[in-house]
Amino acid sequence: MRVLLLGADGFIGRRVTDRLLVDQELQVTVLGRRDSADIRFDLTTGSPGALARFLDAVAPQVVINCAGATYGSSRTLIRANTLAVATVCEAIRRSREPARLVHVGSAAEYGPVPGGVPVSEGAEPRPVGPYGVSKLAGTELVLASGLDAAVLRVFDVVGPGAPTASLFGRLAEGLRRALEREESQVRMPDLSGYRDFVDVRDVARAIRAAAVSAATGVINIGSGHAVRAREAAQLLVRASGFEGAIVEENRPVLLPAQAGGPVEHLDRHGERDRHGAPHHPGHRSAEARPAEGRGPAGEPVPWRQADVRTARDRLGWRTQVPLEESLGDVWLETACRV
Repeated sequence: MRVLLLGADGFIGRRVTDRLLVDQELQVTVLGRRDSADIRFDLTTGSPGALARFLDAVAPQVVINCAGATYGSSRTLIRANTLAVATVCEAIRRSREPARLVHVGSAAEYGPVPGGVPVSEGAEPRPVGPYGVSKLAGTELVLASGLDAAVLRVFDVVGPGAPTASLFGRLAEGLRRALEREESQVRMPDLSGYRDFVDVRDVARAIRAAAVSAATGVINIGSGHAVRAREAAQLLVRASGFEGAIVEENRPVLLPAQAGGPVEHLDRHGERDRHGAPHHPGHRSAEARPAEGRGPAGEPVPWRQADVRTARDRLGWRTQVPLEESLGDVWLETACRV
């Protein structure tokens, strides 16, 4: 099967490239802006007609679009996540033999959802902020294109290669710096929100499964489990061996749990929180519902959990990499970076 891959240099795209290149049943061509690409082309500035000519030359049976932007100005996000998708859809329509399209969407398209329950593909999207809006616009373009297309709405991706601007990429860099400088604190945004973390290697497997399937429409890709970001952060802290404190913005100081021990909340002067007993991060108390306000990295969505039945039933896909292993690999890569 001939596959044209877009966005091979991104966090997800690199893992998809690794996954596809070892598959002897696939013939992979990479299109992108960098010299390493087989075809040099900028989706944000190139025309659909020019891209259609490349499609006719390669004659892919499947186009996988991992291209896009997660950070940047509203203009940057719209160009990368909406305009570029319009170019891809129009180019495929103009090509002599229109290929199947597998497009990578985002759970940010859903926006705020009811706490405590998984969100299904049928939920009405209500994105907040330019990123979610731009990604939803790209998804709507794919769904309205008339193409043989699937959109994988990917939840919170973690694992080796996580960008330093991401939640755990930032934490890993902070831990490394604190250990090198013998500092006692690492500052992070509010970690009270719940997220559905999925390893980037599992996401790559899902994209490969979608490419060779006949599934169409929106498909959630997540673990199917909501985990408090604070608890996930503790897995990364333990992997690093850091014994200091994680200071969340506008929240008490969070000390790392010792092996199997409790997590303690201290105020900014190092005193034990007098309003509550120590809390073990693996224990769900009656207060386990999502906290109000902003979740990880300041995103105003306190709860996110995927309903993954469609991925299971239509792609035969399930996650394989546990969160602890995923975050351990984040730390291993960060610690070994020169």
